[in-house]
Amino acid sequence: MDEKDKNLSKKEHIRMKLLEQQGEAKLVRKIIMITIASLILLIGIVGLVGFLYINSAMKPVDPDDDTIKKVKIPIGSSVNGISTLLEEQGIIKDARVFKYYIKFRNESGFQAGEYKLSPSMPIEDIVTSIKTGKLMKEAAMKITIPEGKQLSQIADIIAGKTGEDPKKVFKKLNDKKFVNSMQEQFPQLLTSEIENEKVLYPLEGYLFPATYDFYEEKPTLESIVIEMLKKTEETLQAYEGQMDENDYSVHEMLTFASLVEEEATAQVDRGKIASVFYNRIKEGMPLQTDPTVLYAKGSHKSRVYYKDLEVKSPYNTYKNKGLPPGPIANAGTTSIDAVLKPEKTDYLYFLATPEGEVLYSKTLDDHNNKKAEHISNK
Repeated sequence: MDEKDKNLSKKEHIRMKLLEQQGEAKLVRKIIMITIASLILLIGIVGLVGFLYINSAMKPVDPDDDTIKKVKIPIGSSVNGISTLLEEQGIIKDARVFKYYIKFRNESGFQAGEYKLSPSMPIEDIVTSIKTGKLMKEAAMKITIPEGKQLSQIADIIAGKTGEDPKKVFKKLNDKKFVNSMQEQFPQLLTSEIENEKVLYPLEGYLFPATYDFYEEKPTLESIVIEMLKKTEETLQAYEGQMDENDYSVHEMLTFASLVEEEATAQVDRGKIASVFYNRIKEGMPLQTDPTVLYAKGSHKSRVYYKDLEVKSPYNTYKNKGLPPGPIANAGTTSIDAVLKPEKTDYLYFLATPEGEVLYSKTLDDHNNKKAEHISNK
């Protein structure tokens, strides 16, 4: 090959090299452009999704749900705390969006207190409510359940407020399907212990004594009972540690507390009554508390006679040792406290006088002497 051909070959090689490099550069530029376009598209999609999410989060949780929920904002709550609380209660969709909304609007001056809010409220109304301390709605109905009431009496109270037949209300409260539906909603509270065939009324003792606000003109029995069970569950959460220490299930504790509640008078020290029951259990003695006899007989009267003590029932604590199968009434926190933190005494007997005084004794002879003095001779 002569010199001329060699030069041509080198030029051709260089030209091919340049073309190859140009092709690679074009490919790189193409890849870069595609990557940039993809990133722009991705950012656009993410931005659109974010916008739609934020826009959705700013709207009411459920425009059709006017259910009023009590939301308690503690003193000193931060914006983060309030936002989280509202999300947990189902009043807002997203705590972070609510928090940024408040910061963006430079909102402040939120007031502690108990608010009545609903999932249908716009975010602006929620902010206004907790800034002004305004309660959005007044209760349409209030139901007050006093301490020491039995399920049949509670049915009468509910019926009196709702205009329903007391017998039908009581029947519904004991309906197996109804009770099972409550168990499904409150599995930690309404355990299998209420299914014991010896238990007379499964929900006895579980409808907590309190005043309940309802915002519907005529709430259903189900919604009423759910509020009462919620109150019971919330109240008992504070006692979980003490129940564990005493090795009590919720059912056992409520049963014990109901005995103290039924024996108590306005002047009585419940801690001493609880100590008497503990001491009798420790000594292997039956509790011998009159209210269990009356409960077994299904009657309400001021005095128990000797013939009443013969009633055959697992609730009769004159015939059966230990606690009855279930609560005999609803107990308040004072009686619960007494059961979980009783006084330390040596008493095995107590006697309520007609004047409301409660006398305690360590021996049967002393108890009988007091009984003769204050009861038999009256």
